[in-house]
Amino acid sequence: MIVIVDLLLMVLNLTYCILRGIVTTFLRPRLKPVDGELCLITGAGGALGRLFALEFAKEGAELVLWDCNADANEETAKMARELGVKAHSYTVDLCSRESIYKTADLVRQEVGDVTILVNNAGVVAGRRLLDCPDALLERTMMVNCHALFWMTKAFLPQMKAQNKGHIVTIASTLGLFSTACVEDYCASKFGAVGFHESLTHELQTEGLDGIKTTLVCPYIVDTGMFAGCKIREELQSLIPALEPMDCVQQAMNAILAEQHMVCIPRLMLLPWEANVLTYRFMGADKCMYPFIKTMEQRVANGSIKAA
Repeated sequence: MIVIVDLLLMVLNLTYCILRGIVTTFLRPRLKPVDGELCLITGAGGALGRLFALEFAKEGAELVLWDCNADANEETAKMARELGVKAHSYTVDLCSRESIYKTADLVRQEVGDVTILVNNAGVVAGRRLLDCPDALLERTMMVNCHALFWMTKAFLPQMKAQNKGHIVTIASTLGLFSTACVEDYCASKFGAVGFHESLTHELQTEGLDGIKTTLVCPYIVDTGMFAGCKIREELQSLIPALEPMDCVQQAMNAILAEQHMVCIPRLMLLPWEANVLTYRFMGADKCMYPFIKTMEQRVANGSIKAA
């Protein structure tokens, strides 16, 4: 009987998600203020990172900008300062967790606790798997996926202490549906989506409702990263490459509305919502929590080693 009720609730939730998507397309949701918040953006020297920085600056947030390109990053900081906000630029290698942790400590000492974390940085090798040097494959995985772990471990403790914060993951629709010849990118973005979803479930399970999360999955953005990419000719006019500013503005609306996830365009969201609701109907979104509690108890009583 309980299973039948849960199944009906899943169908109702799916219907609600569809209707919510339609309504929010035409009605602007209530947006939270972020003036005075400390917002850290990775990849701030790149096309999307710079646009995110300027949009947060317009909202009055103080900025902490991270990038491996010092000149491009400082240019973003300069543009943000011209909008009347404080902007602090740091040169960071996201392939190195030591660099991430060291710079995170520096940020806390020099600026304060980060309250909005935008994991935006991303790279792609652009080679067929068998033609791609291992170093480039590793770089894609480190920047697009592994860095999310290190960034979150660096800044989440302060958010948890205050039960306040917002973690944003800029992933991709290629983290939901794969395509040929970019195995490194798809694997890293699937990893980013999985990481973000699991983190969200953990925060919800622990009752930390003051820490918000937003997963952003854009279709191909016309930044030059995927120059030459084409879908079937009949659909190109229906689903064209996204303009960077349009992509960032839609993402910002989702972040400020504290939306859990946004696909750009929204068309990509429907099959994903159906999968998620089916998964939650199974109870699989929280099935590992008892396992983790058991492992923690076994470590505490010494029956297994911590490392």
